[in-house]
Amino acid sequence: DTNKSNRFTGYSQIARRPVIHFVKSTVSLLFLQTKQITNFSHFKSQRSRAEDTMLQLKLGNIIMSTTIPLSHFVPTLTLKPLLFNSIYPRRHFHRPFSLSSSSSSSSSSHIPLSPLKIPFNDNDLQHYLSCCMLQRRPLKVALLLSGGVDSSVALRLLHAAGHSCTAFYLKIWFQEDFENFWSECPWEEDLKYARAVCDQVDVPLEVVHLTDEYWKNVVSYIIQEYRCGRTPNPDVLCNTRIKFGAFMDAISIMEFDYIASGHYANVVHPAANKKNTLSILELSKDMVKDQTYFLSHLSQIQLKRLIFPLGCISKDEVRKLAMKFDLPNKDRKDSQGICFLGKVKFSEFVSRHIGEMEGIILEAETGDFLGKHRGFWFYTIGQRQGLRLPGGPWYVVEKDVKNNAVFVSRNYFSFDKRRRLFRVGSLKWLGGSPPEQISELQCKVRHGPGFYYCSLKWELGEDGSKDVVVVQLSEDDQGLAAGQFAAFYQGSTCIGSGVILDSWDDQGFPVCAKALEIAKMVDISKLGKPVKIKAKTETFQEPDHKDNVEINRDMVNA
Repeated sequence: DTNKSNRFTGYSQIARRPVIHFVKSTVSLLFLQTKQITNFSHFKSQRSRAEDTMLQLKLGNIIMSTTIPLSHFVPTLTLKPLLFNSIYPRRHFHRPFSLSSSSSSSSSSHIPLSPLKIPFNDNDLQHYLSCCMLQRRPLKVALLLSGGVDSSVALRLLHAAGHSCTAFYLKIWFQEDFENFWSECPWEEDLKYARAVCDQVDVPLEVVHLTDEYWKNVVSYIIQEYRCGRTPNPDVLCNTRIKFGAFMDAISIMEFDYIASGHYANVVHPAANKKNTLSILELSKDMVKDQTYFLSHLSQIQLKRLIFPLGCISKDEVRKLAMKFDLPNKDRKDSQGICFLGKVKFSEFVSRHIGEMEGIILEAETGDFLGKHRGFWFYTIGQRQGLRLPGGPWYVVEKDVKNNAVFVSRNYFSFDKRRRLFRVGSLKWLGGSPPEQISELQCKVRHGPGFYYCSLKWELGEDGSKDVVVVQLSEDDQGLAAGQFAAFYQGSTCIGSGVILDSWDDQGFPVCAKALEIAKMVDISKLGKPVKIKAKTETFQEPDHKDNVEINRDMVNA
């Protein structure tokens, strides 16, 4: 597989290293084998993971490698993975040792795993481990560690359950394009905490560079969706295409038993003797923090390899465990906004990668020219901040994508925008195929604890394919946004999701004919100066459920 092999070729521009580093490392290992030294600075005691070591250096089409069966002569030692990342850091990594005993030609060189024993002698901790105790045996687990509290507690729980863990930090930062922020690298702080957490329990940590994959599979999609006037959801795409996509592919050669993360969700796997049975994605214990919505677009192949230690724990309990474990990041706040931007404002990111195009802001009810904007893609329906208009609050109620016009109103919450019928495409089912019964389901149209009862009806394509469903909600929803995901459930089981294709109804907010005509003007200079906005005479009370309307507002206003 040429594409897959290319994942492990090439160096980062700032970290090229001469071949002599590879030679020195190889000589050091050969010296160790010859002298059988048992106290070497690059090795540590960890009997359960002493396995064959493969060193690879790829330069273009040239591959140099050497295999040294360490367990033949140093049965209680293992090589630190970070050694090789520090010697020749690459855009991707190649694991310096295999984690699968089946990959070795000599089974005698591997130490058999002992029955699962919980080393943590604390009765209060036992009930927190229920989502970690799969197959009642120690497992080899790759854990995605972000440096935050959730993934750190997940690591400690897996370690407490007796599993052999390796932590991975995914580096997807491409802030190099933003010169003003070059001195501010948020990922460095995350990585510092991740290393400190791993050092507490002597767990190895790998740094995996997936910047190119993130740009290709997530960021480019976000840019294209905003250009089309839709509001994408990067979290769903990141889970599907990066964390459990590109990363899962990158470590496939290591043959871990499972991949874990700090998501609030629960995966129920079939018994070992029923491998053909489907794994299912269940709601977490904490319904407020539940993240099955963000995991709803995974495939069955991805789901079968996942475990979520926090699926049986509430957020409050996670915070208490962080204090109990005395984690270095126990007081850290939860991350907000888009992970790849860090401290870069979303508006600056959009300006850099999509550009700006001056357009006009019109009042939806009167057609009055109120001001100008930098481009319709900077705004989403229901947005209030960033309009810079007096006499508000003003809300974005419609966008004319073709003519680059934005319509606003002060009566956003007085208009009945509620809707219960919409179309969903790009469907993906966690079981591989749609459910037989689609008339009695539940649906989430955004992250949060709220569900709707719903029924689905297939909208057949020209070739008879079932690519789109029409969703009928049991109640009206206010604020559906095209580009967001709708996740479907049967009871507590998430069965799949798709992308919302349309917002509200065909007409949307009732924009007056005058406003629609003005939006089509080619020469906006003829409009003259914006009208003087009068103070609003009547105040509308914003409803309690306004949070449901402000879809992805934190992203736009970041």
